[in-house]
This record gives sequence, C-alpha cells and structure tokens, in this order.
Amino acid sequence: MGYQPGTAPEPVSLLINEITEELLPLGEIRAEYRVFKDISLISQHRTIQVEDVIFNIKPIIYRQMKEADEIALFICTAGPAVGAMSRLSMKNGDLLRGYVCDVIGSEVVEAAADRMQEELRMSMAANGKEITNRFSPGYCGWDVAEQHKLFSFFKDNFCGITLTESGLMNPVKSVSGIIAIGKNVKYASYQCHLCDDKSCIYRNKKSKVKS
Repeated sequence: MGYQPGTAPEPVSLLINEITEELLPLGEIRAEYRVFKDISLISQHRTIQVEDVIFNIKPIIYRQMKEADEIALFICTAGPAVGAMSRLSMKNGDLLRGYVCDVIGSEVVEAAADRMQEELRMSMAANGKEITNRFSPGYCGWDVAEQHKLFSFFKDNFCGITLTESGLMNPVKSVSGIIAIGKNVKYASYQCHLCDDKSCIYRNKKSKVKS
C-alpha cells in the first residue's frame, strides 16, 4: 500500500487487522497444481504442447520454458469473500475499507501462489530438478483467453474458480499459470526490462523462491 513496515496510520492498520480476522476463519484460500511429462516445445512458433493442448506462450515465456522436461499447471484463489467485502464496502461509500480489502485479496492470493510454488520446488528438488518462475495468461504477451485451455486440465477444480467467456477468473482474486520443470531450467528474478507491461504484478518483484 506504499507504507514502510510499521508506518501505516492507525485507521489503515486497524482495518488490516479487522479484515484479516474476518477472513481467517473462512478457510477459502486454496491452490492446486498438476505436473505433466507429456510435453512438446515448438521453437518455430514459440508454443508448448501439454498432452493434446497447445499453448501460445509467446517468446518471453518460451525462452524460460525451452529446456523443460516437464510442465506444471496451477490455479489458486483467495476465495470469493474478500472480493465481495471490497465491492460491498465501495458500494456503501466506505472507499478506504474497500481498498484495503482489495489489497489484502491481492496479497493473499500471491502468497498462496508463492507457497504452492515452494512446495512444487521442494518436491522437484528431491528428484534433482529445478523449476522456473511462474507465468500467467495475460502477461508477457500470453493471451488471457488461453485460460480456457489451462482450465481444461482442472475440470471440477478444488479451488472452485470459474471463467467468463473472455477468460477472466471468478473469484477475481485468483491466479493461474505455468511453471517449467527440468534439470536445465532456472529460476531467476523477474526480468522486467524484457516486458513492456507496466501494470504487471511481478514487475520488480524480488524472488521469494530459492533455487
């Protein structure tokens, strides 16, 4: 939210604690991933085929994936409550509470994705393999409409996420994507200079996963 640790003014810090206490008992934070060995990388088109589905991941992501032996697809969510709380607060004119709810939702789902990714890393490390960064449809040129392809691997998904026709997720505070696995892939700090998406949630983000 732009504050240094411990410097948020009391109305904000109190709201953060209050909203967190409301959300914790709900147990809505969920994540899941699936690992696939049946993959093909097609350098000419910068695509990756997982089983019989072709993802047009575009050059930036392809460069990170090209040494993959396996691919993990993942989805995770903070659940519907935090988004509903934010919308209701905004509707009732409590813009600060609505904003704090929105920020908490974004942080929660990213933390869930971080934990999911760390568990994947540890599992693969036991087999002498590394993982890459995670990449999501809508970033680095990857068309968000390809969410439908990704979600075809998660029928009746544990996370309870649904898609709109255009590929947007519901609950909104959800993320999905792809991670490469292999002995020759690398996890690296997000190379923001390679991408022109100024609104990317990963821009200038420091690594939380150690390879």
